Amino acid sequence: MTERLYLSSSILSGEVEVLDCSFCGGSFCNDERYAIRLNVTLFHPQGGGQPSDVGWLNDVEVVHVAFENDDIIHYTKHPINTGIAFARVDENHRQLHSQLHSAGHLIGHIVEGLGWYPVSAHHWPGESRVIFKPGMHAQAVFVEALQESCDQFIAENLSCQITLRDDGFRQVSFGELPPYPCGGTHVTSLKHIHKIQIQAIKEKKGKLSVQYDIVMPT
Repeated sequence: MTERLYLSSSILSGEVEVLDCSFCGGSFCNDERYAIRLNVTLFHPQGGGQPSDVGWLNDVEVVHVAFENDDIIHYTKHPINTGIAFARVDENHRQLHSQLHSAGHLIGHIVEGLGWYPVSAHHWPGESRVIFKPGMHAQAVFVEALQESCDQFIAENLSCQITLRDDGFRQVSFGELPPYPCGGTHVTSLKHIHKIQIQAIKEKKGKLSVQYDIVMPT
């Protein structure tokens, strides 16, 4: 099984070994693709509400990364020789996904403090949201108040804390906030989110949906 370096390191480039490269027959393939397995990977696969990393193996573009059959598969449009290759993760894509994922965690913490419990999240650009179910004493959640709380936490610039447990699970927290089990990528501290924009809060069929995006400085 491919060793997942992204769980313990934020490094975005380095040498890897291409174990095999085959013409793709996986679930991702709707046109010509090649499926590549590596001994170790820097690429985060799609999952946990987060899109996959993209990047390059030598000069071959990695267009998608997926966790399939207990291993990580890197999809490319062109084949690559087995042996040592130089892997590079697209830094801009990684940064955006990390900002959105971290923003989702922060929203989860704040709304959980109002008696709602996060049950799912979708941290994709342009369609990010966190879904909550109510607890016994769930309070009303308003856009303006949630926006103010997000701004305050970002101003405090809490640092990201990652703990790898002995059982293989990973926990992620910011500052003294309670940790969430999570295998996604995150910013090193909340100021690197820059700004969260709460777009809408909707309640339907007993669940609360918080839609959000991030705003980069101009």
